[in-house]
Amino acid sequence: MTNLEQFLKRSKPRWDELDGIVRSEASLDPAGWTRLSSLYRSLCADLANARALDVTDDLQGFLDDLAARAHNRLYRAHVPVRWGLRRFVLVEVPREIRAQWRWVALAALATYGPWILCMALSMQSMDLAEAVLSADQLRDAEEMYSSAPGRTFPQDVAMAGYYVFNNIGIAFRCFATGVLFGLGSLFFLVSNGAMIGTIFGHLVATGHGGNLLEFTCGHSAWELNGIVLAGAAGIRMGWALIDTGGQTRVGSLRAAGPILFRMVVGAAMMIAVAAAIEGFWSASDVPRVAKWAFAVVQLGLVGGWWLASGRGEEVVE
Repeated sequence: MTNLEQFLKRSKPRWDELDGIVRSEASLDPAGWTRLSSLYRSLCADLANARALDVTDDLQGFLDDLAARAHNRLYRAHVPVRWGLRRFVLVEVPREIRAQWRWVALAALATYGPWILCMALSMQSMDLAEAVLSADQLRDAEEMYSSAPGRTFPQDVAMAGYYVFNNIGIAFRCFATGVLFGLGSLFFLVSNGAMIGTIFGHLVATGHGGNLLEFTCGHSAWELNGIVLAGAAGIRMGWALIDTGGQTRVGSLRAAGPILFRMVVGAAMMIAVAAAIEGFWSASDVPRVAKWAFAVVQLGLVGGWWLASGRGEEVVE
């Protein structure tokens, strides 16, 4: 069998399938769009092989026409926004988080390690707590959590806006300073974890830990892990500047762009969810046991999204 015969035998079934998809006026589901994209990429490679094998003018014309029609169907299609957003949130973001698990794990260690250490130390000694935060800051925290949470609705709206602004600022620093070869991201993750741990440990030692935990338990899974994810994106950006794979640093950053985009948008969504919960639920006067139950549900949602969502789904590269 000649090379041309082998080429035709191997490729013709794909051409026929692509031709059928392009001719059909039926709307495509996510799997259909993925298959169309895959067949179109294969056809582009086949076009180059066809020219090298000097196929007949009729076959060359058919392939050129098929490629043009497939291109128009793929790139001029109006994919529903609701499907694209849902796929991005439920498939692409969690798959990227799992693909970048090493950086996420490093960011989590940089956050939760200092948190646990500083919490344990500040529970033992006021002097150790003041090594991280000033006495005035610790007193302010005591006053803030000296009573159970409780706010009016207008206060909830105002505080939700504040939380969005504040938390996005923290996350932005954790990500943007990754341009310093990842060191800036690590610094802000460690300092943020140390500060939270110190406050928590000090309030436990002064008898206000229950009020703090009641307020923070509902939104912490979203807020803290959103900041961890932003920091992981910053560290990943720093690594792209270190290990360029033979490219220029600008080229390496450009290649890492889609990865960073999915991670950063995922972090921003988590922080937005956290701000909504923190503004309208965390300071409410619902029974404490209800807040514990709500917190467990939120932790399960974050864990399920990161670890399970999008498995078994094809993702268009």
